Amino acid sequence: MDQLAVALTAEGPRLVHEPPARDGTPGVLVRTELMGVCRSDLKEITGVRGGPSQFGHELVGVVEDGVLPVGTRVCLDPNVPVRRGSGFARALWVSGTEEDLVRALPRVPDGVGARTLVFAEPAACAAHCVAMAERHAGAPPRTVTVLGAGVAGVLIAGLMDLAGARVALRNRGRDRLDFLAERGVLPSAVGRDVEPDSQDVVVVATSFVFPDLLRDALGLVRPGGVVMLYGGTKAGDRLPDLDCDLDAVRRRESAWLAGWHGKPVVVGGSYGTGPADFPRAVAALAGGLVVEPLVTGEVALADLPAELDRLATDRVLGKVLVRP
Repeated sequence: MDQLAVALTAEGPRLVHEPPARDGTPGVLVRTELMGVCRSDLKEITGVRGGPSQFGHELVGVVEDGVLPVGTRVCLDPNVPVRRGSGFARALWVSGTEEDLVRALPRVPDGVGARTLVFAEPAACAAHCVAMAERHAGAPPRTVTVLGAGVAGVLIAGLMDLAGARVALRNRGRDRLDFLAERGVLPSAVGRDVEPDSQDVVVVATSFVFPDLLRDALGLVRPGGVVMLYGGTKAGDRLPDLDCDLDAVRRRESAWLAGWHGKPVVVGGSYGTGPADFPRAVAALAGGLVVEPLVTGEVALADLPAELDRLATDRVLGKVLVRP
């Protein structure tokens, strides 16, 4: 099979016909079954995402060679410090210590479909947000509102719902809510109204933590409740009248006690994943977390550069998958 991949170059995403680069250190060759396009991939293309590149990280595949057992089915945790090329590839070589490789390539079950398991990485990020919200709140929340009905928001809301919380999923525009309603996703949560000052936890799950949505979150959370920063932030981000360094709180995953117009609130951060998050996410995916209705497109790897250019400029709902 041709060793096709899509690399992110200075000119944008481009097809390359080169075998996975091996750097002479221990590693694992993974043959991909299916890949997904993440919002962060599009941020990298448009130059608005900070931090190290994670281009092409939503995938499920099978180990073909290397220090892990051949035939093992895996996904990818891009937050573990290993070396790899683009995950948009028919095969990729991942190198590092054996301990890091085990963490970077979490095992996934054979009996679950690839169209479900390709959501493992975003579901793990969502599971981490849920865990951090529980930690910042001191207990599992009973009432939760998620602001932002993209894939991340849906996964966070779904996991909160599975944990027993009463969940509302809201969005600034109606199109995402209508999309979810038409597909029967979280019918009890989508668009549900909530009263001000009533929520144990409010999660800002949009692509960035926009000031108007943060104000909405601060208005909805109860006194002493938690506003979770999940969406992107940048150094120096602040909101007038809120004594909080938003970027520092999110990246350090701290809990900052602040006041909002006389109401005490906790601003909490969620960033990346931890060791327990992939098992929790995979168990949820295997046990009833509904994700396949979120899929709105599927393209061949050879057609991906043009599709990424389209996704980076158009407003597209749901998840686009990539066949190798």
